[in-house]
Amino acid sequence: MRRGRAPTFLLGGGAALLLSLFWMPTLLPAASRLLLLPRALLSMASGSPPAQPSSASGSAYVPGSVSAAFVTCPNEKVAKEIARAVVEKRLAACVNLVPQITSIYEWKGKIEEDSEVLMMIKTQSSLVPALTDFVRSVHPYEVAEVIALPVEQGNFPYLQWVRQVTESVPDSSTAPL
Repeated sequence: MRRGRAPTFLLGGGAALLLSLFWMPTLLPAASRLLLLPRALLSMASGSPPAQPSSASGSAYVPGSVSAAFVTCPNEKVAKEIARAVVEKRLAACVNLVPQITSIYEWKGKIEEDSEVLMMIKTQSSLVPALTDFVRSVHPYEVAEVIALPVEQGNFPYLQWVRQVTESVPDSSTAPL
C-alpha cells in the first residue's frame, strides 16, 4: 500500500470519504480538515455540492462569468501599450505583466524560441470576443495568442470588482491605444 492512501477496500463510500479527510496530512492541517467535515457530511446527505458563498446583497458568483485571458507580446513596451488600452476601454479590469518568459513553439515548419512578456488579463467572459478583436487589431504578431479560461471560483469581492469595472464599455472609437 502506498503511504498516505486510506485502505478503502474495507470501507463504504461515506466512511472512505471521512477517513480520507484525516489521511491528508501533507495537504491540509488537522484544524482545516475538521472544518471541512461538516460540509462534507452535508454534501453526502443531500447528494449535492456545498453552496457557494454569496455577497451581502445575496447574489452568488456565477461560475465562468469572469475569465482570465492570456496574451504574449514581443516586449514590455508593446505589452504595456496593449494593457493600458484594454483597461482604458474597459475590456479588462486588470492586466498583470509577467516579464521574461520563454516561448518554444512551431512556426511555419521550424521550432522557434523567443523571449516574451505574458499578459494575464481579467475580464468578463462576455467581453472576451471584443477583447480578442481589439488585441488582434493592434498586436504586432501575424497570429496573436489570445486564450481565455473561465474562472470557476475565487475571491468573491475581487470577482465582483472585475465585473463592476468592466460593466460599461465605452465607445471603442474614442479610447486611444
